[in-house]
Parts: sequence; C-alpha cells; structure tokens
Amino acid sequence: MDRLFTWFASMISFASGQPLAFVLALGTIIVWAVTGPVFAFSDTWQLVINTGTTIVTFLMVFLIQNSTNRDAAAMQAKLDELLRAVGKARAEFIGIEHLSEKQLEEIRSALEKEAGAKGRGDRAAAGESLKKLLSRR
Repeated sequence: MDRLFTWFASMISFASGQPLAFVLALGTIIVWAVTGPVFAFSDTWQLVINTGTTIVTFLMVFLIQNSTNRDAAAMQAKLDELLRAVGKARAEFIGIEHLSEKQLEEIRSALEKEAGAKGRGDRAAAGESLKKLLSRR
C-alpha cells in the first residue's frame, strides 16, 4: 500500500506541476464561466465549481505534503552523509532536525557567534556571511 501511494503521489505531483495541468485547470474555469448564462448563474452552477475545486484542493494537499516529506527526508539523509563524510564536519549535527524550534534557534545563534557575527542580529549575521562568501572569489 505504501509503495502504491508513494508512486501515485509522485506521479500526481509531477503531473500537476506541468504546464498542461495549468492549461486544463484554466480551461475548466473558462468552460464553467462561459456556461454561466446557460444555467442562469444558478446556485447549482456555482456549487459545481465550488465542490470540484474543494475536492481537488483537499486531495492535492495530502499528495503534495507526501512528496514534500519525502523530499525533505532525502535532503536530510544527503546532508547527514556529507556531515559524516567530511573530516572537519561535526557529526553531532546529524539528526538535529528532530530537535525543538528553541533548541535549533540556540544552535543557529551559537554557530553565528562562532562564525564571527557576535550576536548582532539576523541582518548583521547575514551581512557578515555574505561578505565572507563574496570574498572567496
């Protein structure tokens, strides 16, 4: 069941990100709008588009979240492998995505201080990092 859902979610996520999917959705809206006068802009006519878009949106949330979760897990595994493989990297960082928001903020602040930002705030730390990165060229 898990493999089937993963395959299905991947296929739908890929297909929904294509230009053709947008054109089909836009075409559906145009057909719906053009048929408005035919159905005298009735409540049923409005209910058709409202129900259809609600159902599609509801289902797409779960499919896209599944794809996002898999992508994030794959990215974490790749980063963990880099931390493990690079000699100067600190292996203690492997798995920190499971920490609380507060703990992650403490780690980020400590890293900024270690990098020379000296706790001058987010903008100062970003500016300092940008200067260092640009000077490497």
